[in-house]
Amino acid sequence: QVQLEESGGGLVQAGGSLKLSCAASGPRVGDYGIGWYRQAPGKEREFVAAIHWGGGTTDYADSVKGRFTISSDNSPTSVSLQMNSLKPEDTAVYFCGAEFRGTYFYVPQRIDYWGRGTQVTVSS
Repeated sequence: QVQLEESGGGLVQAGGSLKLSCAASGPRVGDYGIGWYRQAPGKEREFVAAIHWGGGTTDYADSVKGRFTISSDNSPTSVSLQMNSLKPEDTAVYFCGAEFRGTYFYVPQRIDYWGRGTQVTVSS
């Protein structure tokens, strides 16, 4: 089992930056890839970015490429999402999710464990 806890959300003006963190714990946390997802009111949860199991490969949704950067602290236990040039349409609850030996994160239904989420609000 993997426990995930997000932090770093908040209110920011358009064009600003936020950094989210996902703290992962559990006896086999090293067997999981970590992804970031978001869900806006009335919309389905969507993929944002991910680090594959093994740590060598990252993926991004087209909507955040060039603005968001996912990274880990050389361990599977902390994964960050640096968000720059934020737009009002980035407003959502952001979740981190863990997928066992995950290498494909575009389908949220594949995620095995979820955190509780952190709210990001971007004002215009």
